[in-house]
This record gives sequence, structure tokens and C-alpha cells, in this order.
Amino acid sequence: MLRRYRVSAIELGAQSMSDTVLRVNDRGHTAADVRAAAQRIRAFGFELGLQMMTGLYGSSDALDLKTAEAFLSLHPDTVRIYPTIVMEGTPLAALYRSGAYRPQTLGEAVALCARLIPLFEAHGVRVIRVGLHDSESLRESRLAGPYHPAFRELCESRIMLETATALLRDKAPGAYTVRVSPQSRSKMTGNKKTNLIALRELGYDITIQEDDRLNKLDVIL
Repeated sequence: MLRRYRVSAIELGAQSMSDTVLRVNDRGHTAADVRAAAQRIRAFGFELGLQMMTGLYGSSDALDLKTAEAFLSLHPDTVRIYPTIVMEGTPLAALYRSGAYRPQTLGEAVALCARLIPLFEAHGVRVIRVGLHDSESLRESRLAGPYHPAFRELCESRIMLETATALLRDKAPGAYTVRVSPQSRSKMTGNKKTNLIALRELGYDITIQEDDRLNKLDVIL
């Protein structure tokens, strides 16, 4: 039916590939269900999209990374990554209030997603969304969790910081120039100059130079 209506892509809200995590969050499906559905989508010629949530009740960074690896084995075209947000009036809110569930901090979610984005992109998978879209209902109902209106920007800024740190690791402390794409100058700088401050604390005084030949997250000394 979807093919008759010229649908070209189907996304699955898989969220996790851990059966334990899926069960304790009452997802109503298993990892095997995700694999079978993905195979059917591929067999019918649709573009496959997969959605995952980090920091779910009962999960961990290690399990979330295993979910990403399981996604890669299904060869999706696109992925969306959503850190778990606790909303009022939900079973998760009750678990949070009882102390049974601790959501990721913003820093923890950014650090994990800064690992997930390059992992997917290195395998040719487009990461088309990271973090929830800002909305009035979200702002009104959010109880806890790592929400930020520019969440992807924070993740990409963290990726660039880690790249710059790796490039400078064997260099003597001092002043250096790093080249980045013009569209990524603010990401290299970091929110409130956090990246420049972090590098300065390591002994590196950084000047940013724009180079329109570079890709979005490239960092070159």
C-alpha cells in the first residue's frame, strides 16, 4: 500500500536493540522484531531509517553503543538519536521521582552522542536528527533529562574539541592555528568559548582560521 502511494522511506522507532531495555520500558517489541521489519523494508525497496534513544531506563552507554552497532548491521540509510527526556504524567516520571531512574546529565548525553555521530557517519549512515525538536509542549511537560535546544550543536562542538585535542596531544604547549570550515567556527569555539578554554587549560592557545575547502567537522592544524 505504501508503495502505491509513492512512499520512499520508512523509519522504525527501534529505540534500543537490548531486549531487556525494551522490556522494562514496555516498548512492546523485541530486537528480533526490529531486524525482521528492517529486512522487509529493504526487501520492498524502501529507504530504511532507524531511531534510537540513549539513556533509557535500564540502559547504559555500553548498551547504547551496542544498539548503534546492531543498527549498523541492518545498513540503515538514516538514523535519528534522541536522549531520553522525562515527561510529566508518564511511568518514567514515577521511576524518576522514586529514585529508580537517573536520567543522563546533559554532559553525559553530549559525550555519548559525540561518539555515536562519527560512528554512524563513518559507515555512510546519515544522522538526520540529534535531540528533540523544541516545542511549547516539551518545555511545559519536561521534568528532567538532557534537553538543550541546540543539542546537536553541542555534540558537534564536542567532536571538534576531541579532534583538536588528539591533533595537539603530542605537540608542545604553545600557540597554534587550527583550520575549520566557515560554518563550524562557532562549534570549534564552543558554547561560551568552552572549547578554547579547555584547550588553553591543556596549554594550547588556539587561533581559529576559516577554510572553505574543509568539510563541516574537519579540524586541521
